[in-house]
Amino acid sequence: MSRSGGTEGTGGTGATEGAGRTGRAGRPGLPKIDTARLTDGLYGLGWSTVKKLPEAVAVRLGRQIADMAWKRRGKGVLRLEANLARVVPDASPQRLAQLSRAGMRSYMRYWMESFRLPAWSKDRIRAGFTPQDVHHLEEGLKSDRGVILALPHMGNYDLAGVWVTTKLGVPFTTVAERLKPESLYDRFVAYREGLGMEVLPHTGGAAFGTLARRLRAGGLVCLVADRDLSSSGIEVTFFGEATKMPAGPAMLAVQTGAMLLPVTLWYDDTPVMRGRVHPEIDVPPTGTRAEKAAAMTQALADAFASGIADHPQDWHMLQRLWLADLEPRAGAGAPRDENGAPRGGDGAPGPGPGGADAGRTEQR
Repeated sequence: MSRSGGTEGTGGTGATEGAGRTGRAGRPGLPKIDTARLTDGLYGLGWSTVKKLPEAVAVRLGRQIADMAWKRRGKGVLRLEANLARVVPDASPQRLAQLSRAGMRSYMRYWMESFRLPAWSKDRIRAGFTPQDVHHLEEGLKSDRGVILALPHMGNYDLAGVWVTTKLGVPFTTVAERLKPESLYDRFVAYREGLGMEVLPHTGGAAFGTLARRLRAGGLVCLVADRDLSSSGIEVTFFGEATKMPAGPAMLAVQTGAMLLPVTLWYDDTPVMRGRVHPEIDVPPTGTRAEKAAAMTQALADAFASGIADHPQDWHMLQRLWLADLEPRAGAGAPRDENGAPRGGDGAPGPGPGGADAGRTEQR
């Protein structure tokens, strides 16, 4: 249950270069900006400052930042509108603009809430999320089969996660994409572990074995799973077009017998987040492992699509997603960030902390 800030640090030797040397803009004497360190500092400022603000002030601040970003019409906003055009194909340009503005407000609400979550009381957390059909999750946990919750980039899945640990009293395991600088990754891990989550680094496939062990012990695993443009992603049809989604959730269910439950989240005009736990996606009775995983991932995509279609403004997808958007740049493969992770080609920041492809796990 993690998002990726998609940091694009230049590394470098520090915040400034010596006088007379060529800076980032190619002009003598200009400072070279260490964007990785700057990004880390900004996140740290958010956690240290925003959580101290009164809630009403934080809400207003989030809306103001969202509206400023929306008016700038940057790559992330334009990509969000292009993605929403697939979700709401009959929308007029004016309607798409309205949706993207609401989408940026929803996105910033996520960040304001996340910065403040460590300061929320247990009562505030319990009251902050009201999911429908949570009986699917409760029954799955009682079965001791293990449960996989798979989510798209909707609403605030950090809040949903801390609600599970607080309201239901159930710990869970998730994965986080490694970010640069390492201090930023450490911030996110410490943040989520402070909320009661076990966080595994998403590196080299090592997470798959640990997740499988947790599930076989009857545990709970939560994965964000609506984008994986790597070679290991499973191709699905999503809003009528081809894209790829992580194989991990379905492969874990096939291999361990755990329940696979899609979850969708959204906001309304209240301080309470809403959500739905969808019915279990069953493992097909026949076929190879790969065929079973492909069928289950398509079913997962269909469940995500139903929730996103109902609440398009709460789907925080500010990156390229559909394969048709990547084809003009295909060549040697999708562009990658400094970590080697697929970026999707437009250079826009990832839609949240921990990895736009955090649901991707490699089979061991």
